[in-house]
Amino acid sequence: MDAAYDAEIIHHHSQTLGHVAVIDPNYRADRALKDQWAAEVKRRKLINMPDFDDIIYDFRTMAERVNARLKDEFGGRFVRVRGAVKVKCHLMFGSLALTADQLIRLFKYDPAPA
Repeated sequence: MDAAYDAEIIHHHSQTLGHVAVIDPNYRADRALKDQWAAEVKRRKLINMPDFDDIIYDFRTMAERVNARLKDEFGGRFVRVRGAVKVKCHLMFGSLALTADQLIRLFKYDPAPA
């Protein structure tokens, strides 16, 4: 993300909404703070403690990949019907097809050889 996203007002607003902001810290040439963060990362690696922000980031990217596949491969980008019920129906068919595709990938479905 852009370095400007690491602002106190954005973090505060996110906390008031009950959200956890996934923003990489920008040290803005503060060498002492950067060294302190590097020491913290080193200590966490020493005790095999994962960074909570990394876990959130991985989950977020996983959700974004699912949304991207739904839009790009399963018709979620261009819905050519009107009405909320019809749009929801088309998106649910897309998510059903996406789920079936993921299950096939999970079990590595191999049709009978010809």
